[in-house]
Amino acid sequence: MSKLAFKMKLKPGFKDEYKKRHDEIWPELKELLKQNGISDYTIFLDEETNILFAVQQQSGASSQDLGSTEIVQKWWAYMADIMETNPDNSPVSTSLVEVFHMD
Repeated sequence: MSKLAFKMKLKPGFKDEYKKRHDEIWPELKELLKQNGISDYTIFLDEETNILFAVQQQSGASSQDLGSTEIVQKWWAYMADIMETNPDNSPVSTSLVEVFHMD
């Protein structure tokens, strides 16, 4: 199992809406993530910069690799109004390099 970290950007003023949508994450999306070996998925927000920091455990594909599925494309479209996105509605994301880990 490996760990993946990446960052995205939330549009200003949408913290509460972002949290609400994730509190109500679609069960079929959550199941797709689990079926693809994604677990322990956490997203943090830096409120000064609106940068979202995500980290997840994975034993297969990452959540970023599931963009061809219909449910992920629908989720991206649902979230596009509150995040910085690419032309296909996928979140603009940047992979982060691990520089330290302590068990």
